[in-house]
Amino acid sequence: MDDLHQTDAGHQSWASLLRDNQEEVLEKWTATAAANLAGRMTTAELRRDIDEIYTGLLRADTAEATDIRSSSFADLRSLLTELSRTRARQGFTPTETATGVYALKDAVLDILEEHGDVKGYRAFAQLSRLVDDLGMFMLETYATTREAVIAEQSEALLELSTPVVKLWDGIVALPLVGTLDSARTQVVMEALLQTLVDTGSEHAIIDITGVAAVDTQVAQHLLKTVQAARLLGAECIISGIRPQIAQTVVALGIEFGDIHTKASLADAILLAMRRSGLDVVSTAGKAR
Repeated sequence: MDDLHQTDAGHQSWASLLRDNQEEVLEKWTATAAANLAGRMTTAELRRDIDEIYTGLLRADTAEATDIRSSSFADLRSLLTELSRTRARQGFTPTETATGVYALKDAVLDILEEHGDVKGYRAFAQLSRLVDDLGMFMLETYATTREAVIAEQSEALLELSTPVVKLWDGIVALPLVGTLDSARTQVVMEALLQTLVDTGSEHAIIDITGVAAVDTQVAQHLLKTVQAARLLGAECIISGIRPQIAQTVVALGIEFGDIHTKASLADAILLAMRRSGLDVVSTAGKAR
């Protein structure tokens, strides 16, 4: 055995250990990983991923082959990064994501025990540390990707929770549900302003019936949205002012200025239609 794979008469390198037992390692590695994944992947898919990791490991076999952060492992890190991101987006757990790498240790240990290879245990210890580092690298990448996925989903939910509805020509409504923070206010403002531009509406109703509580911060967010709409030539009406909210607004000394407020969405729609020059007539023929 050459010097690259053996440093002394009793020491075998992890790379030569893998090469000397390639088929047996790959078969046991695949079987162990498949058992841990419990049908989440087909055997063919799992074997393909394991073959790629195995090839990447052997390509990294250099003098730096014990440090996964070294340039020798650049290709393998890229492969594991892609695998981790794919698993995260497919809904795999962190354990399921890393088990494909950790299963290599069990596979090699089984082979050493079956062969009674005492010299190989030292190589296994070195390989074990390497596999631990690779597994942690996958978990770090997985966590980063999951955070990105959660952020994307949160942004999508924000957009879905702020629908702007066209009620009539020149009149749109924005029903709000939940709480208003800085991030959501930005989404609300952008959605409302874009709809005002797209529809050419001059009146917007912001309904806060579904907003649990209005404090100074929420009021400031609403005022900013109204002011932004005015810059586009649209006037806003705030509806859904319940008695509890009215008392809170007064107690906090919040001033809505010349912004029209209504207790219900129906009253706000009626006001908006009148300001648009429309008459609302009841079925009895009497104008309201």
